[in-house]
Amino acid sequence: MTVGTDSPAQARSAPPHAPEPPGPAPADGFAGVGPDDLADGLVVADETGRVVCFNAAAGRITAVPVGRALGLPLDEALPLEDLKGHRWWALTDPYGGLAIRSGQPERNLLLPGGREVLVSARYVREHPTGPVRRVVVSLRGTDARRRTERSHAELIATVAHELRSPLTSVKGFTATLLDKWERFTDEQKRLMLETVDADAGRIKRLIAELLDISRIDSGRLEVRRQPVDLAAAIGRHIQVHTTGGQRPDRFFVRIRPQLPALWADPDKIDQILGNLLENAVRHGDGTVTIEVAPATAGEDGEEGTEVTVSDEGPGIPEASMNRVFTRFWRGSKRGGTGLGLYIVKGVVEAHGGTITVGRGPRGGAEFRFILPVGTPAHLL
Repeated sequence: MTVGTDSPAQARSAPPHAPEPPGPAPADGFAGVGPDDLADGLVVADETGRVVCFNAAAGRITAVPVGRALGLPLDEALPLEDLKGHRWWALTDPYGGLAIRSGQPERNLLLPGGREVLVSARYVREHPTGPVRRVVVSLRGTDARRRTERSHAELIATVAHELRSPLTSVKGFTATLLDKWERFTDEQKRLMLETVDADAGRIKRLIAELLDISRIDSGRLEVRRQPVDLAAAIGRHIQVHTTGGQRPDRFFVRIRPQLPALWADPDKIDQILGNLLENAVRHGDGTVTIEVAPATAGEDGEEGTEVTVSDEGPGIPEASMNRVFTRFWRGSKRGGTGLGLYIVKGVVEAHGGTITVGRGPRGGAEFRFILPVGTPAHLL
């Protein structure tokens, strides 16, 4: 798409060289799309360095009126400086610099008044080492990056808070045992060592959560598929809770017949079930119901397995439903990092499945995830 060819300012400053051949006709449905429809700021300067296109987003980002920018030299329309106070266009010299340069990668620069903006530039030449015919500049605000930075800061603060308590316990008990070993009975030593072991396990789980978040965010979460016995996996998790003091009759399990064979990552299925059952036990009330049934997965109707975990507690407010699977969401003030359900969603989607949350038949929260059978290709 040739940018700004219909602008009066460009027509006045157009160079005398032969006109460029017309580009391809716009695709159906896009005939009316122009620079002002772009979400990012777009600034184009001709071969003389004067601005021939300055779209509406560029005007919003720079606070420079579009009409005033057209026709100005590029360094006047965009008086950018780097973080050391150097004038950006004098430093990069797009028209007089190395003939092999194709542009500038995105970087953080400053507008007058210290406003930050993300800027990248492309140099358009008729042939690889020819003179620059166009400088195309893209501008983006820093709001999205600041939100990401705040999210990372929140993650660091949460992790630091969660690590401090178990590390204090581990350090305190081990220092006490080393200093006064002979003063304690065997029973007291065992109690302190069991506490150290539990807190070390808590630290290990938190580190595993951080690694999972990193892999989910970068799209590198690996799934090693094996046959999975869901009934046995559910039984193991229920036993953990009953050993920890929960009544056995608090859990009700219903396994529907004729389940398809499920190929999934056993460790990650344990992670999903562990988080959902922990969430139901900690934040819900009454009976926790786990139901497994055959289902269809995906738009192509692939055979799959559906697992539902529900409780009889107060449930999740409608206003919070769309935030349940985001980072740091907590259903109550009963502890936790607020990362578990975010990880659950990432793990389910890594298997090609889906997960939803709603209100259960008895008023509590109900989580339902569906996994495709996922048979490895070499067995098909």
